[in-house]
Amino acid sequence: MTTTQEHIDARARLWDQMRSIVDTAERERRELSGEEAAEYDRLEKDLDTRSNDIEASEQDAERRKRHADLATRFDQPPNGGGITPRSAGTGSEDDDPYGMAFRSFLRRGNSGLDIEERQVLMATGVDPELRAQAVGTGAAGGYLVPAPFRDELIRRMKAYGAVMDEAQVITTETGASLPWPTMDDTANVGALLAENTQMTEQDITLGTGTLDAFMYTSRLTRASYQLVQDAGFDVEDLVQSAHAERLGRIENQHFTSGTGTAQPQGIVTGAVSGVTAASGTLITADELITLQHSVDPAYRASPRAKFMLSDAALAAIRKLKDGQGQYLWNPSLQLGVASSLLGSPYVVNVDMAVPAVNVKSVLYGDFYAGYVVRIVKGIQTITFSERYADFLQVAWASYMRAGG
Repeated sequence: MTTTQEHIDARARLWDQMRSIVDTAERERRELSGEEAAEYDRLEKDLDTRSNDIEASEQDAERRKRHADLATRFDQPPNGGGITPRSAGTGSEDDDPYGMAFRSFLRRGNSGLDIEERQVLMATGVDPELRAQAVGTGAAGGYLVPAPFRDELIRRMKAYGAVMDEAQVITTETGASLPWPTMDDTANVGALLAENTQMTEQDITLGTGTLDAFMYTSRLTRASYQLVQDAGFDVEDLVQSAHAERLGRIENQHFTSGTGTAQPQGIVTGAVSGVTAASGTLITADELITLQHSVDPAYRASPRAKFMLSDAALAAIRKLKDGQGQYLWNPSLQLGVASSLLGSPYVVNVDMAVPAVNVKSVLYGDFYAGYVVRIVKGIQTITFSERYADFLQVAWASYMRAGG
């Protein structure tokens, strides 16, 4: 099995080959030949594949650590709780009574639960930090997704959306409009004060933004009883994969370029233009440097400051050099260290616009300080066990409320 470091080393070799092709053409003062361009594209695809493998390996390591921490913390039974906790020794989610009951709910619906499973799903005497949202709404046919299930669902959502990875994410109990205070005191400075002179006043200007909550649904997913009853079929994985992709795609679209009217305001929509590309569609090295320095040093110096751009924009920028002939993009050569653009990390957002006239195609800043995602409670899944019974089918739908 290829290790993460081996993937990193292989990516570095691919990048050296790509640079060699571009450097040769530049030395000879010519454009890439058709053969060179084809070879460059092939190498770039391999490089992207390696980068995806590296990212997947790092995410998997993070997820394993998170679940190991969860198992350790859940090893002690909750005060006053009647539910046997999952054993930290086995680390198996099959030993988690809530998880097993939830899987039964997915397969058979609310009416198919036995008394013990129903009690587990409705139980409130559990660790409030780990299972605060594990209160059932059986009458409505839905239960909140259990912690291990929800962790996996969120992980897959992030694979399809970049904004939630970078923004500040808060969770609220209700979907009521949430005032978000803001302050801009950057135009005010202190003053010298002469002896026996009264101080002048200077008010602080406070503003308020509002975080609303919008309902998102995965839409229905149906399966036949035969498929569900197949011993080799993983219902949980079906629901996770399909619903996570659907929710993740629509939410990232809105968190990126939402209008703010009847949907979240996107991070691109609210961003102020730092520099406009002179050529309209092409981006130059100088323009990227200007963009970086259009952000106030208070944010530019943050360790969280980074670029956000589309994959098409990144592909074009990889070929750019600074005034000293150094490439702006540099792949990471060390495990745990991100690749960089002009010395800053970057994130590829599939919903960012491709460089074109009159579009914001590259962002730079501290996105955690600049954008807030609001999630209401968590993800709920409803099983429709009777609606399609005459077709011998069962259906599921997941939904969540979010804003930004």
